[in-house]
Amino acid sequence: MEEEDQDVVIVGAGIAGLATAVALKRVGVRALVLEKSEGLRATGAALTLQPNAWHALDALGVAHKLTTIYAPLTGRNTTSLDTGASQKVNFPKSDKHGMRAIHRKALLKALAEELPEDTIRYSSKLKSVVNQAEEGSSYAVIHMENGASIKAKALVGCDGVHSVVARWLGLTTPVHSGRWAVRGLAIFPEGHGLNHEVQNFFTIGKRAGLVPLNDKEFYWFLTIKFSSKGEEMPHDPELIMRQVLENFAKELPKSYLNIIQHSDLSTLTWAPLMFRFPWDIIFGKVSKGNITVAGDAMHPMTPELGQGGCSALEDAVVLGKHIGDLIIRHKKLVAGDQMAEALERYVKERRWRAAGLITSSYLTGWVQQDGSGWLMRFLRDKVYGRFYSKIFNFINYDCGKLPTIDSSLNCELENDPRKIN
Repeated sequence: MEEEDQDVVIVGAGIAGLATAVALKRVGVRALVLEKSEGLRATGAALTLQPNAWHALDALGVAHKLTTIYAPLTGRNTTSLDTGASQKVNFPKSDKHGMRAIHRKALLKALAEELPEDTIRYSSKLKSVVNQAEEGSSYAVIHMENGASIKAKALVGCDGVHSVVARWLGLTTPVHSGRWAVRGLAIFPEGHGLNHEVQNFFTIGKRAGLVPLNDKEFYWFLTIKFSSKGEEMPHDPELIMRQVLENFAKELPKSYLNIIQHSDLSTLTWAPLMFRFPWDIIFGKVSKGNITVAGDAMHPMTPELGQGGCSALEDAVVLGKHIGDLIIRHKKLVAGDQMAEALERYVKERRWRAAGLITSSYLTGWVQQDGSGWLMRFLRDKVYGRFYSKIFNFINYDCGKLPTIDSSLNCELENDPRKIN
């Protein structure tokens, strides 16, 4: 089978993959996105996008599509199930976009709409990756399960927690946090009549939340410490719901139980919460030559700060920024050492921030869910809520803007996508 040539190949059409393709398109580079599924992935009913994600979506030119549909959340109320104590945090009204909960598929669709129709190649399963030197430059050669091969000037692995590309780079396998999560979407056709704010509940070994998307839908989650590997948990949605109501959530308030009883069973998911040790990102090989990773392929993290999707959007903009700067310096898209250096600059900018988010997310879950001693109770009930605002300031981050590419150079790149050293 003849080898296909591409400039940039992205593996995975999730949030990180599609956002990276949009970022590259805005700096004049057309990427090929390989997706193993038959269509856009719908796993995960919803997600919360915080200010750092909206900064990134602004840079990608996509934010306006979603802010007209989803309203900002007004605050968060956190309740200890052990003491009944509640702590309220009002979200700043000065933020341009604030924090909003959106349907995951709406985000994927908004990103995909920005791309040419043939950008995403579905039912494309990656088998292996190799580096190849040719005429003084290096290329990534992607071998597909159907026997096809693609040669690319740059390869970005956005293929999730169990990334083939991350494994090729030598990054360690993500580890199990010891927590599992059930997630779903509750629907109220006549309206739920509740405030547009987040409700969190926690006790030893459990954390639950309710997040309104609009006046008729709630995204809900329940994370629990689970000592086993979870194999005994049923996979049938009806059985999962029964297990939640009769076992895992029985001590939660009736208001919470009432909402999850309105769930669309097709949206229910049950999955382990994985993360990569932060020192693996700080000291590990996150890029090698013209190959790197983004999103969960780089920095899988537990969901306590809601930063998985948000940080993936940051990755896309930062990567697009460095490749755009490369084009500006050389007046064209170049490969070899220059591309490798651009990817290294991207990794340098993202490495410590990603490690910080992983650490903050894990520690937030640890404080809320682990331990029954007096110190843990004190941290959980008296300290955590007071310091959440400081954590919020850490994640309220602007990843920057994409560089402006000269219109004549942009047209040249589009008309001659092979223009490369």
